[in-house]
Amino acid sequence: MDGIEILFENICLNITCDSVANSDDYFPDTMSESNMTEMTTSEVKEMVLDRLRNRINGRTLRVVTLNDKPLSFVDTVNGSLVGTGVSFDLLEFLTEKFNFTYELIVPDKNIVGSTQDFEGSLIEILSEGKADLAAAFLPILSDAREHIYYSKTTLDEGEWIMIMTRPAESATGSGLWAPFDLNVWILILLSLICVGPIIYLLIIIRMKLTKDKDQQVYPLPHCIWFVYGALMKQGSVLSPIGDSTRLLFATWWIFITILTSFYTANLTAFLTLSKFTLPINNVGDILKKQKNFIANRGGAVEYAIKNNGEALTQLSRMVERNLVQFSDSLNDTQILMQDVERKNYLYVRDRPAINHLIYSDYVYRKTISLTDEKIQCPFAVAKTPFMKRKRAFAYPKNSSLHLLFDPVLLHLVESGIVKYKLWQGLPNAEICPSNLVSTERQLRNGDLMMTYYIMIAGFCTSTVVFVSELFFRYLNNRGICMPKDGRERLQRKLHVFKENVKVDNVTPPPPYTTLFNRSRNILGSIAEPKEFAARETNTLQRQNINGREYFVVKGNDGASRLIPLRVPSAALFQYSYTK
Repeated sequence: MDGIEILFENICLNITCDSVANSDDYFPDTMSESNMTEMTTSEVKEMVLDRLRNRINGRTLRVVTLNDKPLSFVDTVNGSLVGTGVSFDLLEFLTEKFNFTYELIVPDKNIVGSTQDFEGSLIEILSEGKADLAAAFLPILSDAREHIYYSKTTLDEGEWIMIMTRPAESATGSGLWAPFDLNVWILILLSLICVGPIIYLLIIIRMKLTKDKDQQVYPLPHCIWFVYGALMKQGSVLSPIGDSTRLLFATWWIFITILTSFYTANLTAFLTLSKFTLPINNVGDILKKQKNFIANRGGAVEYAIKNNGEALTQLSRMVERNLVQFSDSLNDTQILMQDVERKNYLYVRDRPAINHLIYSDYVYRKTISLTDEKIQCPFAVAKTPFMKRKRAFAYPKNSSLHLLFDPVLLHLVESGIVKYKLWQGLPNAEICPSNLVSTERQLRNGDLMMTYYIMIAGFCTSTVVFVSELFFRYLNNRGICMPKDGRERLQRKLHVFKENVKVDNVTPPPPYTTLFNRSRNILGSIAEPKEFAARETNTLQRQNINGREYFVVKGNDGASRLIPLRVPSAALFQYSYTK
């Protein structure tokens, strides 16, 4: 390899240099090889750039673009095409610096193009040499590199995000599950299952080690119901005597007190916040829920799904099932109204377009309602990008214009001008965030759906248990589930129980006021003898006991009973007697 070829390689780096090496515009015949070898690399590079500047000075370049607001789009003014958008702001800077003009070319189809979608695309125009430059934020896809050359300077890293209708409630499910993570719920369930048997086993171990006859061994179902009742903040009839058993019970009570306190506080915070969790946040959610979404025809999303070797090829099956639509419409507002708001589709679009779209929609809806943010912000934007791709200008494969344009574009990117242009015209504050801070959230019926499900499940379970009880009682009465000898033993035990146990007929207690009516009727009775009335008067004597007044009444069994006269005590009084 001689010195001239080495200089070419240093100048061109990783680009195609055939056009430079074989063109007389760059190295005229009057320059000898000895003069070339005496020049340094920087001098040769500067000479090449000077020849390129002279070549395009005053010329008219052919520029192809796409309608992709706000990055690039074409308007017709007085019968001629005029390009606007961020891309043409950058192109205008290049025209002023290098003194050239341009004429616009619009592809037959408003698509970027790929090997499998080549006809009428932007890539077709560039690859056939019908344009000198593509002024558009083109996503860098591996399939397109076979036909065009992307600029080495990437303008930005494009993010395609999803916009959807704002959900009525949080997508985390019912608010009852919100305070704790799934792992916490699993551990709580395990503790409910394990603590009851553990307490039962420890009580048995203590009984065997201490030989304490006063300590009662509680059955396993009682221990399990104690654990469940403590969780539901209910009391318990279990009253252990041993200190170790008491500590077991107290430990569980303390654990439940702390747990329920955290749950109550977090549930209150969740139900009063206006922040929503979106049902779809990334590509995995779309695959899991098979959610319909729409994207632009011939854009980065379509080729990232349909082309082999891309990260989104996993969505190709959804395309086959017609769950994905690629729209030819250039009106983003129309797609937002018809497909997103009415059909509840997701709309996948690059971030600058989404930001301008949702802002314009917000400005329009603010004229409808000045205070209600639910009307002003009916849409929500996912935080996680659907896809990321670097974007750049493009040139034909044999072009050398990138030697001039790429360094200038790099300065524009590094200085922040490109980023400024992308956000120009948008407010500094976030537009329609997920957390509408100024909106006070009211509880809706959807927040209580889990309570309804629990009630329905409880009633259904109790119904099943009741039916099963009736079924087994029927089987026992028919003797189907019990062998003959066991049935005979059960009947003998029931007969002995009925003989040894006296079943008294207990009548309900009389109304409290009838006792006083009885005393008045007895004392004021004229038909009865005076000695009988006096005898009954003695049975209803007033007596002051510990500062409280009572009636002392003798019942049918001869025992005396105290009837409180004060209203609070009378309300708690229970009187019963047997015949």
